[in-house]
Amino acid sequence: MDKSGLIKKLREDANLTQQEVANELGLARATYAAIEDGREPKLSVIKDLAEFYQIAPGDLIEGKITVESFVAEPAVEYKKEEAKPRDEFPTLKPNKLRDVILYLTEKISAKPNVGETVIYKLLYFIDFDYYEKTGQSITGMTYVKNYFGPTPAAMEFFKVIDKMKLAEELEVAKTKYFGHDQKKYLPLVKSDLASLSAAELEHINWEIERLGDKSATELSELSHYDTPWVVAEMGKPIKYRFVFYRGDKTAVTEPEDEL
Repeated sequence: MDKSGLIKKLREDANLTQQEVANELGLARATYAAIEDGREPKLSVIKDLAEFYQIAPGDLIEGKITVESFVAEPAVEYKKEEAKPRDEFPTLKPNKLRDVILYLTEKISAKPNVGETVIYKLLYFIDFDYYEKTGQSITGMTYVKNYFGPTPAAMEFFKVIDKMKLAEELEVAKTKYFGHDQKKYLPLVKSDLASLSAAELEHINWEIERLGDKSATELSELSHYDTPWVVAEMGKPIKYRFVFYRGDKTAVTEPEDEL
């Protein structure tokens, strides 16, 4: 068996997806897939794979497994989540939207740059980036193309917001930011995150880390490069499926890494 065939067999025997192994190695899924297709990996990747599956690096290079070195399960404990088919027409999940809003505001509402507009854009990227990665939207919310970027569909979003305000879970306060009026969303209770999976929470934290310090203007400019927003009609819903046609500026599943 050649090296690429052995790498594929090890993954399949461990009942893992390409994305899961790629995550463990710190690679893009496409990069890992190329290795299984025969592309020569770096020595560092071979060492990481050998450690992951607890086999000798030499066995991996030679495309064989000795009885002494083979371990059926990966060395790293990994909780596998069952893959779901792509959700072609996401619909609103009010409980998840509530929990995402509470978690976002707990984490970043104290930052001076974070007003209503930033929340809008963060929700958009959370949902559309997760859809690119998994074929699922976390909140299922509809977003509409407006001049300054995507905004949640008002009927869906404010129905949840009004319910949260009525339940005294959220306060919407008016402040000033660089001389302009700003709406800030302030959590009054702590989210229990019951509706969110570990993978969804990890994704939200990743988005907060990479986008949470950006201004409304910066997030708006970024959204203007995003294919789903670009191809949508002004004032009309933005279709999730166009994430699969994104360019380099906004795509999240094909980061540049080297073998």
